[in-house]
Amino acid sequence: MDFRQKISSFLGFLFVSQIGHGQRTPTISFVTPNISTTRSSTIDMDCSILYGTEYPVLWMKIGADKRPIPLSSGSSLIIRDNRFALRYDTASATFTLQLKDVQRSDEGRYECQIIVGINNKVTKDLYLRVQEPPVINDNSTRSVVVNEFDSATLECTAKGSPSPRIEWRRADNAILPTGGIIYRGDKLKIHSVKKEDRGTYFCVADNNVGKAAKRAIALEVEFAPHFVDEKANQVVQQAIGFGVGLICSVEAFPPATITWIHKDIQKSDNEENLSIYRGPGNDGLTLSNLRVGKLTPDDLGEYRCKAGNKLGQAETVFTIEDTWQPNCEQ
Repeated sequence: MDFRQKISSFLGFLFVSQIGHGQRTPTISFVTPNISTTRSSTIDMDCSILYGTEYPVLWMKIGADKRPIPLSSGSSLIIRDNRFALRYDTASATFTLQLKDVQRSDEGRYECQIIVGINNKVTKDLYLRVQEPPVINDNSTRSVVVNEFDSATLECTAKGSPSPRIEWRRADNAILPTGGIIYRGDKLKIHSVKKEDRGTYFCVADNNVGKAAKRAIALEVEFAPHFVDEKANQVVQQAIGFGVGLICSVEAFPPATITWIHKDIQKSDNEENLSIYRGPGNDGLTLSNLRVGKLTPDDLGEYRCKAGNKLGQAETVFTIEDTWQPNCEQ
């Protein structure tokens, strides 16, 4: 005997065992409207009837496959699930089906039925929607590393009920590469990434249930070194016997390695009368400060600052010249 035959036999048994000879047609005067609730909550579903005390009254759940699942008959539970309870109020002829600790699997259509005959029943139903706050899926983007001028795609999906909407923002509400401060959609596509696009992006998933979910996504843009505030004529004048310093500022990612060349010899921090300080900088900026303690004639001439990373190299030239007047700014 298949499932539908079992249900028909069950209803037939109820009808034969409980049917009386009422004078009026039974009706359902009230059923709780559709319910939207959250997981772990408790809900009551009421079904009030008129002229139906002599007929079988059932609560059924209609599954996704359209198959009815009997939950109660009259004032008795059928389903073996201790989360369900049934109350019957004789004064109002109301059958109240209570469900505790609601789960997502409980979502669906619930139908109150009065069995008038084998093929005759009065029904009213409600839909139980179980809402869930958004959760960002694990397979969403966490970080992206891309070369400058290549394309990049940041992806973010989330689950929840109702389905969450996805928005993108940048840290400090900076302008997005797509324009504006908000972009809506699962994928944020940047067709030609610029170094200014690097930084933190936020995927925000919200469905107005609970707290919005947020994930920080790092976009790292790799680019070849270039010099910050480079001048066409970088000549520094100082009197012999006085100190002089040269500062080389380089922007690159990965951070650049900086070397100083004077008279075709790479300068070292271990040399007497010479120090080289390399500052860590931030956001791809690297600083290198070469300082001569007491200038001598041998220290005059061109100093090449060379910066390199895996994407390329750059070079800028400073010239130290002798002057009779000491340069106090050095």
